[in-house]
Amino acid sequence: MVSNLKKLTALCESYTSGYSELLYELERETHLKTLNPQMMSGHLQGRFLSLLSRLKRPKAILEIGTFTGYAAICLAEGLQAEGTLHTIEVNPELESLCRRYFRKAGLEKRIHLHLGNAFEIIPQLKEQFDIVFIDAGKRDNGAYYDLVIDRLQPGGFILVDNVLWSGKVGLKAKDPDTLSILEFLEKVKSDQRVETLLLPIRDGLLLAEKKPLQHRG
Repeated sequence: MVSNLKKLTALCESYTSGYSELLYELERETHLKTLNPQMMSGHLQGRFLSLLSRLKRPKAILEIGTFTGYAAICLAEGLQAEGTLHTIEVNPELESLCRRYFRKAGLEKRIHLHLGNAFEIIPQLKEQFDIVFIDAGKRDNGAYYDLVIDRLQPGGFILVDNVLWSGKVGLKAKDPDTLSILEFLEKVKSDQRVETLLLPIRDGLLLAEKKPLQHRG
């Protein structure tokens, strides 16, 4: 099953537009210098994030979980001319790598990297966001969602990564992480403020669009 999934992903990538030399370099360095390179969004998901951002033309983006900055660079491709992206990473050891590639991409003034606890940092941010990408501790998905939903513009998107959890969600495994993700998916599905779409991209990507007030209920 894993082998077939890898083949399917490779096929999808072969028919997906290429990405920049800079993102290729970042992908290689992530594999060479980090212990869990699979945490990176990668080609297929990265192109999806870029496309969604370019279609939305956001003024403000929030990312929870920077890792090495791959997804942040992809999302920033669609920012308005004066738009900004705030990204939060709990691991300070990744700071220099992220900042180096943000600088190489010419985005060091548009991507604002925050180091620390997202639950402490987000309340200090002033923006209302057009896109929020959640890719951090899976047991905290629900708490992150509650923290950002009122900061999301009507018509804006919340994206949550790894919601299939290596297929364990579909198999209804009983480990704490899987149970937490299942509970989160039910929570968002029942939220009348959003329309949801679960996409089998990479390890599962949940897309929730915030409805205008008159379309709720």
